[in-house]
Amino acid sequence: MTKNTISYTSLQLILLLLLRFLIGWHILYEGISKAIIPDWTAAEYLKNSQWILTDFFQWIVSNPSVMSFVDFMNVWGLILIGTGIILGCCFKIAAVSGFVLLLLYYLATPPMIGLAYQVPVEGSNLIVNKTLIEAVVLLLLAVFPTNKFYGLDYFLCKSFNNRKGDGRPGSNK
Repeated sequence: MTKNTISYTSLQLILLLLLRFLIGWHILYEGISKAIIPDWTAAEYLKNSQWILTDFFQWIVSNPSVMSFVDFMNVWGLILIGTGIILGCCFKIAAVSGFVLLLLYYLATPPMIGLAYQVPVEGSNLIVNKTLIEAVVLLLLAVFPTNKFYGLDYFLCKSFNNRKGDGRPGSNK
Protein backbone atom coordinates (compact mmCIF):
# COMPACT_ATOMS: atom_id res chain seq x y z
CA MET A 1 0.00 0.00 0.00
CA THR A 2 1.43 3.38 -0.95
CA LYS A 3 1.02 6.54 1.02
CA ASN A 4 -0.29 9.53 -0.91
CA THR A 5 1.47 12.79 -0.27
CA ILE A 6 -1.02 15.60 -0.20
CA SER A 7 0.03 19.19 -0.27
CA TYR A 8 -2.29 22.07 0.37
CA THR A 9 -2.19 25.46 -1.25
CA SER A 10 -1.61 28.47 0.97
CA LEU A 11 -5.24 29.50 0.49
CA GLN A 12 -6.50 26.06 1.54
CA LEU A 13 -4.36 26.13 4.67
CA ILE A 14 -5.40 29.67 5.55
CA LEU A 15 -9.08 28.82 5.16
CA LEU A 16 -8.75 25.62 7.20
CA LEU A 17 -6.92 27.55 9.93
CA LEU A 18 -9.54 30.30 9.83
CA LEU A 19 -12.29 27.71 10.18
CA ARG A 20 -10.39 26.09 13.06
CA PHE A 21 -9.96 29.42 14.85
CA LEU A 22 -13.59 30.48 14.33
CA ILE A 23 -15.05 27.25 15.65
CA GLY A 24 -12.53 27.14 18.47
CA TRP A 25 -13.44 30.68 19.47
CA HIS A 26 -17.16 29.91 19.38
CA ILE A 27 -16.74 26.87 21.61
CA LEU A 28 -14.33 28.65 23.97
CA TYR A 29 -16.64 31.65 24.30
CA GLU A 30 -19.64 29.39 24.99
CA GLY A 31 -17.69 27.84 27.86
CA ILE A 32 -16.50 31.16 29.26
CA SER A 33 -19.97 32.68 29.07
CA LYS A 34 -21.40 29.73 31.01
CA ALA A 35 -18.58 29.94 33.57
CA ILE A 36 -19.26 33.59 34.39
CA ILE A 37 -23.04 33.21 34.76
CA PRO A 38 -23.80 32.59 38.44
CA ASP A 39 -25.59 29.29 39.00
CA TRP A 40 -25.60 28.39 35.29
CA THR A 41 -26.99 24.92 34.64
CA ALA A 42 -27.91 22.81 31.64
CA ALA A 43 -30.92 21.41 33.52
CA GLU A 44 -33.56 23.40 31.60
CA TYR A 45 -31.98 22.44 28.29
CA LEU A 46 -31.90 18.76 29.25
CA LYS A 47 -35.49 18.86 30.58
CA ASN A 48 -36.59 19.80 27.05
CA SER A 49 -35.07 16.69 25.51
CA GLN A 50 -37.64 14.83 23.40
CA TRP A 51 -35.75 12.38 21.29
CA ILE A 52 -33.73 9.16 21.56
CA LEU A 53 -31.75 10.05 24.70
CA THR A 54 -34.63 11.64 26.61
CA ASP A 55 -34.61 9.07 29.42
CA PHE A 56 -30.85 9.45 29.89
CA PHE A 57 -31.04 13.26 29.99
CA GLN A 58 -33.99 13.16 32.38
CA TRP A 59 -32.00 10.83 34.64
CA ILE A 60 -29.16 13.37 34.69
CA VAL A 61 -31.57 16.18 35.67
CA SER A 62 -33.19 14.06 38.40
CA ASN A 63 -29.85 13.44 40.15
CA PRO A 64 -28.44 16.69 41.61
CA SER A 65 -24.90 15.36 42.03
CA VAL A 66 -24.84 14.03 38.45
CA MET A 67 -26.33 17.30 37.17
CA SER A 68 -23.65 19.26 39.04
CA PHE A 69 -20.93 17.07 37.51
CA VAL A 70 -22.43 17.46 34.01
CA ASP A 71 -22.57 21.25 34.41
CA PHE A 72 -18.94 21.34 35.53
CA MET A 73 -17.81 19.07 32.69
CA ASN A 74 -19.88 21.02 30.17
CA VAL A 75 -18.34 24.39 31.09
CA TRP A 76 -14.75 23.19 31.40
CA GLY A 77 -15.10 20.81 28.48
CA LEU A 78 -16.11 23.72 26.25
CA ILE A 79 -13.27 25.88 27.55
CA LEU A 80 -10.63 23.16 27.11
CA ILE A 81 -11.95 22.02 23.73
CA GLY A 82 -12.08 25.58 22.40
CA THR A 83 -8.60 26.35 23.70
CA GLY A 84 -7.18 23.12 22.24
CA ILE A 85 -8.72 23.83 18.85
CA ILE A 86 -7.51 27.43 18.71
CA LEU A 87 -4.00 26.66 19.91
CA GLY A 88 -3.67 23.39 18.00
CA CYS A 89 -2.78 21.61 21.24
CA CYS A 90 -3.95 18.00 21.54
CA PHE A 91 -5.92 19.04 18.49
CA LYS A 92 -7.41 15.72 17.38
CA ILE A 93 -8.54 14.92 20.92
CA ALA A 94 -10.09 18.40 21.22
CA ALA A 95 -11.82 18.19 17.83
CA VAL A 96 -13.24 14.71 18.40
CA SER A 97 -14.30 15.62 21.96
CA GLY A 98 -16.01 18.72 20.59
CA PHE A 99 -17.77 16.57 17.99
CA VAL A 100 -19.07 14.22 20.69
CA LEU A 101 -20.20 17.09 22.93
CA LEU A 102 -22.00 18.89 20.11
CA LEU A 103 -23.57 15.63 18.95
CA LEU A 104 -24.98 15.20 22.47
CA TYR A 105 -26.38 18.74 22.30
CA TYR A 106 -27.95 17.89 18.96
CA LEU A 107 -29.43 14.61 20.21
CA ALA A 108 -30.95 16.42 23.21
CA THR A 109 -32.97 18.85 21.08
CA PRO A 110 -32.85 17.97 17.38
CA PRO A 111 -34.92 20.03 14.93
CA MET A 112 -37.38 17.31 13.95
CA ILE A 113 -41.00 17.55 12.82
CA GLY A 114 -43.39 17.25 15.75
CA LEU A 115 -40.91 18.27 18.42
CA ALA A 116 -41.57 21.60 20.13
CA TYR A 117 -39.21 22.98 22.74
CA GLN A 118 -39.85 25.43 25.55
CA VAL A 119 -36.30 26.78 25.25
CA PRO A 120 -36.06 29.24 22.33
CA VAL A 121 -34.22 28.01 19.25
CA GLU A 122 -32.45 30.02 16.57
CA GLY A 123 -34.13 30.19 13.19
CA SER A 124 -36.29 27.60 11.47
CA ASN A 125 -34.46 24.32 11.05
CA LEU A 126 -35.44 20.86 9.89
CA ILE A 127 -33.06 18.01 10.74
CA VAL A 128 -29.95 20.17 10.14
CA ASN A 129 -29.08 23.04 12.48
CA LYS A 130 -25.92 24.97 13.36
CA THR A 131 -25.05 22.50 16.14
CA LEU A 132 -25.01 19.55 13.75
CA ILE A 133 -23.06 21.53 11.15
CA GLU A 134 -20.47 22.62 13.70
CA ALA A 135 -20.15 19.03 14.98
CA VAL A 136 -19.50 17.69 11.48
CA VAL A 137 -17.00 20.49 10.78
CA LEU A 138 -15.10 19.49 13.94
CA LEU A 139 -14.93 15.94 12.65
CA LEU A 140 -13.75 17.25 9.29
CA LEU A 141 -11.06 19.39 10.95
CA ALA A 142 -9.89 16.37 12.95
CA VAL A 143 -8.90 14.62 9.72
CA PHE A 144 -7.10 17.67 8.30
CA PRO A 145 -3.74 18.10 10.02
CA THR A 146 -3.88 21.88 10.44
CA ASN A 147 -2.17 21.48 13.81
CA LYS A 148 0.79 19.99 11.94
CA PHE A 149 1.23 23.26 10.03
CA TYR A 150 0.35 25.78 12.68
CA GLY A 151 -0.28 25.06 16.34
CA LEU A 152 1.34 23.96 19.56
CA ASP A 153 1.33 20.32 18.43
CA TYR A 154 3.56 21.34 15.50
CA PHE A 155 5.98 23.32 17.65
CA LEU A 156 6.14 20.69 20.41
CA CYS A 157 6.67 17.88 17.90
CA LYS A 158 9.36 19.92 16.09
CA SER A 159 11.11 20.72 19.38
CA PHE A 160 10.95 17.07 20.45
CA ASN A 161 12.35 15.87 17.11
CA ASN A 162 15.17 18.43 17.26
CA ARG A 163 16.19 17.24 20.74
CA LYS A 164 15.86 13.59 19.83
CA GLY A 165 18.15 13.81 16.78
CA ASP A 166 17.68 12.01 13.53
CA GLY A 167 18.60 8.57 14.83
CA ARG A 168 22.01 8.25 13.10
CA PRO A 169 25.02 7.37 15.25
CA GLY A 170 26.97 10.49 16.14
CA SER A 171 24.06 12.77 15.17
CA ASN A 172 22.98 15.42 17.65
CA LYS A 173 20.44 17.18 15.45
